[in-house]
Amino acid sequence: MPESVAAVVGSAGAIGGAIVRRLCESGMRVVSLDVHNCDVRDPFSVAAAFARIERLDALVYAAGITRESVLWKLGVDDWDAIHDVNLRGAFLVLKDAIPIMRRGGGGRIILIGSINGSRGKFGTAAYSASKAGLIGLAKSAAREVGRFRITVNVIEPGWVQTPMTGALPNDVRAAALGETLLGELVEPDDVAETAAFLCNAPHITGQIIRVDAGQYV
Repeated sequence: MPESVAAVVGSAGAIGGAIVRRLCESGMRVVSLDVHNCDVRDPFSVAAAFARIERLDALVYAAGITRESVLWKLGVDDWDAIHDVNLRGAFLVLKDAIPIMRRGGGGRIILIGSINGSRGKFGTAAYSASKAGLIGLAKSAAREVGRFRITVNVIEPGWVQTPMTGALPNDVRAAALGETLLGELVEPDDVAETAAFLCNAPHITGQIIRVDAGQYV
């Protein structure tokens, strides 16, 4: 049986890197894509990256940026930059990945969202809107590609302990911790474990799975 192949977009980040490691541990061959070899803002760069992939059993879109500001102070350029990576980039990647999966007879697509895409958060209008857009993208794509045995799901992490969140003020971290039901914050490996599960779940599609220690509740 041919070796299963996964592509992880945004592999240079803490969550993307953890997913690469976990999928490799599961026995998959992983194609790591980040801004150096696949600029998701550029359709030609995305097309070139996926043109080199002949087989694709799983795709994880973990690319994402944020620039926090209240809405009335948010620059248009910042809004566009966030959506270019978080949402438009996901569209471009799916556009090139789905035909490869169709040729292979199926696949798993996982988009890394955020609980703030479902609930919103003060100071993250652009980021939250882009992550909310992933939900609509995933549900629509799931309806379109289910007949090809392709599943599409969204993982919504809560606060994940990464270098980026670690640089935020302690009171912000404490507030996130106080929202959890388990009294602890999520690690990148928790998200990676869920991604690995979905890569082996042929009958779960169009769903939002929250990995947040109960923070959303």
